[in-house]
Amino acid sequence: MKALVLHGPEDLRVESVPEPGVVGPGEVKLRNRFAGICGSDLHEFRRPMLTTAEPHPLTGAQLPQIPGHEYSGEVLEVGEGVTNVRPGDRVAVMPLFFCGECPACMTGRQQCCVRLGAVGMNWDWGGMAEQSVVRSHQVAVLPAEVSDRAGAMVEPAAVAIHSVTVGGVRPGDAVLVAGGGPIGQLVVLAALAAGAGRVYLSETSEPRRRRAEEIGATEAFDPVAFAVPARLAELTVEGVDVAIDCAGSGPALADCLRAVRRGGTVMQTALHTRPVELDPRELTLRDLTLRGANCFPIDSWPKVIDLIATGRMPVEKVITGVTDLDSAIDEGYAALLDPDAGQVKVLIDTR
Repeated sequence: MKALVLHGPEDLRVESVPEPGVVGPGEVKLRNRFAGICGSDLHEFRRPMLTTAEPHPLTGAQLPQIPGHEYSGEVLEVGEGVTNVRPGDRVAVMPLFFCGECPACMTGRQQCCVRLGAVGMNWDWGGMAEQSVVRSHQVAVLPAEVSDRAGAMVEPAAVAIHSVTVGGVRPGDAVLVAGGGPIGQLVVLAALAAGAGRVYLSETSEPRRRRAEEIGATEAFDPVAFAVPARLAELTVEGVDVAIDCAGSGPALADCLRAVRRGGTVMQTALHTRPVELDPRELTLRDLTLRGANCFPIDSWPKVIDLIATGRMPVEKVITGVTDLDSAIDEGYAALLDPDAGQVKVLIDTR
């Protein structure tokens, strides 16, 4: 079968690889449909950090690796003991796997497992191929109202919803989203779904600012042209109630800390690639809450799918491009890495 295969830094190839064999107990074989290119996929392409040359402690998987942890598919075959899906079902994949034994797992935070891994990073298979095999607990059936394209957006939508939930966004709140990439755009939608009264976006890319306003952002600012905290102080009573860093940069986090009102909450959602400095007096003197949110609860798929099915999370509005496996490196990865290309979210049609 055809697949994208990551061999190392900036070494991504379209290859022919063996199809999955007979599935084992508790396993599900999928015909992959659409796979999203995530910001973490771009990071792994440039400098693999989560996808390593060392075998993963739970699976033994290592580079080379088929990427793709955001994807939908059709069930081809189920193994012994699988009862939640059957051949022909359309599903979205929850990619995380975990040890089930560490303190995080035992307290219901499997997304913080000390041996956490993901399909497409530390697994024999990934979404950027024609077929894959996952465990039965990693698939959720898509209703007719949710397209295959939207099914590939369930995973990043779950990240956004978890961030907004942990951040405590309430009806009527004013929210700042720093960073207009795919997660930032989905956080805009998630905040609106939670009832936020006003959602502002800070983003340097003009096409991404325009996209955010098209999907419902109240206003989008260029942080190079505007002092975002000062502008928000003019537009709100004292500042936003919740600020969410989806950019992963020091200046974005600093803007978030300065843009929230006294007693407000700053959410750290983006994964920073290097340490940043912050002044803890901002937290103390203004009684701020600084929270992190990693991935999503592993049981959140039904809720996320329902929000998409009912139209409260119109995730397909974030998609700006679709390509195929043969063209995914140039039209997907390269386009997303090019700030002038204007892409926000690119899906790969793997069929």
